[in-house]
Amino acid sequence: MLLAGPVGWLLIAYIGSLVVLFVAALWRLDPFTAEIVKDLGFQNFETLWQEDVYREIAQRTVIIAALVTVADALLAFPIAFYMAKVARPRVRAVMLVMVLMPLWSSYLVKVYAWRTILNEEGILNWLLDPFGAEGPGFGNVATWLVFTYLWLPFMIVPIYAGLERIPNSLLDASGDLGGRPWMTFRRVVLPLAFPAVVAGSIFTFSLTLGDYITPTLVSSTQFIGNVVYDNVGVANNLPLAAAFATVPVAIMIVYLFVARRLGAFENL
Repeated sequence: MLLAGPVGWLLIAYIGSLVVLFVAALWRLDPFTAEIVKDLGFQNFETLWQEDVYREIAQRTVIIAALVTVADALLAFPIAFYMAKVARPRVRAVMLVMVLMPLWSSYLVKVYAWRTILNEEGILNWLLDPFGAEGPGFGNVATWLVFTYLWLPFMIVPIYAGLERIPNSLLDASGDLGGRPWMTFRRVVLPLAFPAVVAGSIFTFSLTLGDYITPTLVSSTQFIGNVVYDNVGVANNLPLAAAFATVPVAIMIVYLFVARRLGAFENL
């Protein structure tokens, strides 16, 4: 009885929405009347497969999501390691608040702030101008940079939790046996913390796959979320939008299966 409400909400609102999404992906749009014809078929998926533009958009989205994940992992690991193994309790608490503080502000405020920074007249170009350089402007690099900033806390927290579970005695034992710091990191810390990195990557990768606001504000290139949004709104092609929306869902199902095999769920 205690679980009836949450489980019912999950089945109706979440699983039910996915079922409707998959069913709508099998419908088609009448080219003459622009009305949705509820005849089941795979014509939308054939369009996505045959049209080069859709394959390029999907490929671009996956590549940016992977690059964001790698960048966040490289940035988050030293921060999380310092918090978990080096910092004193009071400093650790302050750093944890600092990591979580960006999550308290509005998503749009942060993206618009980055838009101002990356603008041609923004502070980044002002700082780089004396050195004869300039910022990336608006484009794929800007999208990668903003996504990396937005999702970094989602990578730091799981890695911090994973590193905190590693007993300090293992690090001491490695040093007593002659292991240098790099060897200790490579053969002790990294294997034990790798599931936590994979757990963090679930957030960074999935959030990048489905986002459409950041690419709209800091780039002119299309991502999967932009195409889905445009087809739901301006183009009024709900079946094609639903079909394209299943692409990140399918990718994440495979990704979650691999993450589960790597033990990532234990660090969520």
